[in-house]
Amino acid sequence: MKKYDLQAIMTRAWKIFRKVQVTFAEALHRSWLSAKAEEINQKRINQSRQAAGVTEEVNTWAGWKTLGYEVIHGSKALFGTELVWGSKGDGVAYKARFFGRSQVQPIEGGAV
Repeated sequence: MKKYDLQAIMTRAWKIFRKVQVTFAEALHRSWLSAKAEEINQKRINQSRQAAGVTEEVNTWAGWKTLGYEVIHGSKALFGTELVWGSKGDGVAYKARFFGRSQVQPIEGGAV
């Protein structure tokens, strides 16, 4: 039986509840969808990474930005894949593009 991090699910539900202004039941539902989608998304990322032959650390443009890096202007994504977006409550797939560690640089004046 799959074990989930219930604390993380509840924390995400409260964030959704406060940000989106939906009922708490709907926020909790969306949080569970996101938790279940994480495993599916990770499998899709790994499959696409292997198909593209990428071995370096990868992340999305927004993911690198939260880590304190910016994608170098003119860099093209190494690969893309469709991921499930659960926090909107509909479980719709969206296209994500991934950039490698060699394609980013620290944000000037930012903490790394």
